[in-house]
Amino acid sequence: VIEVAGIKVGLAVCYDLRFALLARQLAASGAELLVYPSAFTEVTGAAHWHLLLRARAVESGCYVLAADQCGEHNAKRRSFGHSMLVDPWAQVVAELGNAPEVLVATMDLQRLREIRQKLPLHHHQRLTASLKETH
Repeated sequence: VIEVAGIKVGLAVCYDLRFALLARQLAASGAELLVYPSAFTEVTGAAHWHLLLRARAVESGCYVLAADQCGEHNAKRRSFGHSMLVDPWAQVVAELGNAPEVLVATMDLQRLREIRQKLPLHHHQRLTASLKETH
C-alpha cells in the first residue's frame, strides 16, 4: 500500500483479481483504492471481468481501478479491454470499451467512508491462521 495524492493505494496485478483475501489484506493495511493493471483475454474477460472487479470492491470496501489491455496481440491472443473504476458498493463509476482510450473518473472518498460506516466489514472479518491453513 502506497500513498498517491493523499489516497492510499493497494497495488496488485491481473491474476491477483482472483484472490479475495489479498484484496481484503490490502484494505486491512489501509488501502482505499485497489489498482489492477491487467491482461485478461477476451474469453476470461467476458466471463469474469465485471464480476471479479465488483466483488473485490464489495469485499474490500475499496474503490477498484483496473486497466486491462485491449485488442489483438497476435493471431492467437486478444485482450478484453473494458478498463473501469468500481466503487465500494459495486457501482461502475466509469468503463471503457475495447479500444485504446483514457479513463478519467472521480472517486468520492466521502462515499467510501459512508459505505464503510454502514457496512463495517473491516471490523467484522477476522483474518486468522485457520483461514490461511485450508490446504
